[in-house]
Amino acid sequence: MQLSVIILNYNVRYFLELCVLSVESALKNIDSEIIVVDNNSLDDSCEMIKTRFPNVKLIQNSQNVGFPKGNNIGVSQAKGEYICILNPDTVVAEDTFEKVLAFAQKQKNLGVVGVKLIDGSGNFLPESKRGTPTPWVAFTKITSLYKIFPKSPFFNKYYAQHLSENQTGEVEILVGAFMFLKKELYEEVGGFDENCFMYSDDIDLSYMVLQKGKVNYYFHKTTVIHYKGESTIKDGTYMKRFQEAMEFFYRKHFQVSYLFSVFMKIGIVFFSLIKRIQGRSKIKMRPKNYLLISASDTLTKIIALLVQKKVDFLDWKTEKEVNLSSISIRNGVQIILDNEFVSFKECINIHKKHRNKGITFRIIPKNTNFIIGSDSFNDRGEIVKIK
Repeated sequence: MQLSVIILNYNVRYFLELCVLSVESALKNIDSEIIVVDNNSLDDSCEMIKTRFPNVKLIQNSQNVGFPKGNNIGVSQAKGEYICILNPDTVVAEDTFEKVLAFAQKQKNLGVVGVKLIDGSGNFLPESKRGTPTPWVAFTKITSLYKIFPKSPFFNKYYAQHLSENQTGEVEILVGAFMFLKKELYEEVGGFDENCFMYSDDIDLSYMVLQKGKVNYYFHKTTVIHYKGESTIKDGTYMKRFQEAMEFFYRKHFQVSYLFSVFMKIGIVFFSLIKRIQGRSKIKMRPKNYLLISASDTLTKIIALLVQKKVDFLDWKTEKEVNLSSISIRNGVQIILDNEFVSFKECINIHKKHRNKGITFRIIPKNTNFIIGSDSFNDRGEIVKIK
């Protein structure tokens, strides 16, 4: 078997359904398997997987064992030569795995491959590619020196700014939302360190792969949506675990002075507080207008009743993107993408093309009765049931 995709889930049933739908579409031409590991979700995630995706291997943990152990459990059951650690709040394109697999097979000393990640509003996520957060690199991040000197190799390593978002190349650290590597290598480094509950586990794994003499790559030729806000709520527990995670990484890999340790602790607390503030729910403005991209007039009427507003319609079967580009996309519009007719790759491209225009995006996954999406990487996404 070529590839095993491992998806660790915890209480994100609807995002999980969207994710698995996209992964299934992307694995059609690959000898592969999907393994969903559930960390004792309280929603009906497991029942949904059993009912809708009977061919998916489901592992149900009796408790929340954390990100590292949950993924290690999944990998231990994997049969693929390659594995992909994938967040449940992601959407992949139909050709994502074919492209990444072809790239990986050409590399002689392959470590981990990461891809271009965007959030639910279409914006690039800079953590798609990072440098090792050594004490100095962490200092440039804490002081925002990486923003002041983005082209200086002395200051710009935190987000691997030697590469643009549209440039494939070597990097040091990849993000745990999408990590593609050989199963043999994953096992050689011991997988995710189970002493770290979450948040520095992907940094640690990437770094251990580098220590084996392997090369990690950022691959820009495929894009994956990572809603991100679904992964965790930025509460007091988050702040505590984020701080513990960074301290764990430094204790494990770096010898630093007591003074620097105190400085880092202050910095970690500061950034944790900032993340909490960023993660607080904001008042969401209701869209001024709606545009449904589909081929179903009936669906237009159903959504209009749901939102109590007129819904404009673009027939994707006959008009496609040429007409979408010619339409005046106004600020405050919500574009609703019907996955029955709009492929995942097309959905992703529309997110990218119309980002930063005051537009929000939603997807109706194929053969479902809900609309799903997110307007910010800090907040929980939105799920609206279609009656």
